[in-house]
Amino acid sequence: MAMAPANDDRVIIEFIRRGAYVKVSAIDPSTGDEVSIVGDPARGEMSLKQTAVKKLRYVQQKNKEKGGRP
Repeated sequence: MAMAPANDDRVIIEFIRRGAYVKVSAIDPSTGDEVSIVGDPARGEMSLKQTAVKKLRYVQQKNKEKGGRP
């Protein structure tokens, strides 16, 4: 599978409804990094998406500070 360019800001978002909650995954296509959150669907798709992307960027920054990926 071809990877996206390194300067690519795109993020793949996946929503999976699990009963009363929704699991939201955010994947960086250029690195393959992936995080997930679980939230209340009543918060709205945009809010859940923003939270997942924020977590992805946080994890990537932490990994960068540690000197690489786990």
